[in-house]
Amino acid sequence: MNVAHQARKRFGQHFLVDSGIIHAIIRAIEPDPQDAVIEIGPGLGAMTRPLLSSLNEMSVVELDRDLVKRWNSESNKNLTVYEADALKFDFLAWAKAAREKIQQSSTSSRVKIVGNLPYNISSPLLFHLMDAADFVDEQVFMLQAEVIERMVAQHGDSEYSRLSVMLQSRYHLENVLDVPPEAFDPPPKVDSAVVKMIPRVDLKLTTIEYESLASLVSMAFAQRRKVLRNNLSSVKERLNLSDEILALRAQDISVEDYITWARKLAHQ
Repeated sequence: MNVAHQARKRFGQHFLVDSGIIHAIIRAIEPDPQDAVIEIGPGLGAMTRPLLSSLNEMSVVELDRDLVKRWNSESNKNLTVYEADALKFDFLAWAKAAREKIQQSSTSSRVKIVGNLPYNISSPLLFHLMDAADFVDEQVFMLQAEVIERMVAQHGDSEYSRLSVMLQSRYHLENVLDVPPEAFDPPPKVDSAVVKMIPRVDLKLTTIEYESLASLVSMAFAQRRKVLRNNLSSVKERLNLSDEILALRAQDISVEDYITWARKLAHQ
């Protein structure tokens, strides 16, 4: 593939070029030949090529038409290229089909979604991917380090946020690797990191419970400096919260407590 492709700002493109970092990410993904893997934003193939060498087949989602043409021109029978906006791509349908294929083959292979995510759409994309979580075994993503700090933050941390609660209600999260700006071309103005996300099987929220959690967490974090007595004024009586709890702020409440409260509201 011709590497003269110019990174496009509107697609948030920063191409990974550090071979040591690339190999570290591949080790975190742990590709097995029969795994079902889809990569978001293959770019020039820094991660795609080593993954292809380890997998029987894989898929990629790419929005940049020039890059789609480049990948299609290679006529690689082991690679399926989807020209699509990742925010609109049906990861649920892809993951369901991948899971079904694995079950039919009676293997212990895994369904994985990976990628160097565009930083300008990372949060909405992470929420979009939650739709497919029931059929996915692992997600491994490179993101802005600041976003991953928020994702993995625990209650009481200054970085703990709505993003922390909503993602931790659905995944076990681990920051597995720090990535400096010079690992990219062009270098971004921020530090990056790699997060591993494993969907939780110990906790299943129904649709109504999840909607209740989303609404509750949005209210709680709407004004971070205010205490829950103010932010949860419309539901505090239904939750029967103590004065001690109501005097706390949103970032002081654990994910488990938010889930307990959301379930209570959902079933009243």
